[in-house]
Amino acid sequence: MKKCAIVGIGNIMFCDDGLGVYAAEFIRRNFIIPPKFDIFDGGTLGFGMMTLFQEYETIVILSTTSEGESGDLFHFSKEELLAQGTVRQSANEVEVAQMLEICSILEDDEMAQIEIVAMHPGDIVPVETSLTPIVKEAFPLMIEKTLEVLRLHQIDLRPRKTHISLDAIIEDYAHPRQSATL
Repeated sequence: MKKCAIVGIGNIMFCDDGLGVYAAEFIRRNFIIPPKFDIFDGGTLGFGMMTLFQEYETIVILSTTSEGESGDLFHFSKEELLAQGTVRQSANEVEVAQMLEICSILEDDEMAQIEIVAMHPGDIVPVETSLTPIVKEAFPLMIEKTLEVLRLHQIDLRPRKTHISLDAIIEDYAHPRQSATL
């Protein structure tokens, strides 16, 4: 199996902006993760993504996009994202695109094949750890599209026997448990 990663991008402090982070965590908790497959909470990783782009053969980035209407889902290759030029409006799009542009000087065999699964957010302005109802409703489509993209790369994730809800994952981010060891 090729070395593959999912990177969830976004800021959970700004409502739907955290969608990519929640989606990555949902997959981590609800699917059996094979060897050579990693899932990262990319948060607002910025230049930290450069090493990931060079370390993995395939990376699927989960994020938000300014394309479409609230709840609309998109799948872009890195080439398609870069072809959008200056149309990008969200901080996530700009950050990912900048890293892809910087990494474009690398030889093709030095950089991962990158796919982006992104959804247009409902609201990224309020300072709250949550998702809007329209994004929550469309969330299963984002997970299914991510699994579909992984299958295109011969990675078939199987669900775990237990299921952790999206609401439970959001709650865990909103109220992280205190460590017993200080």
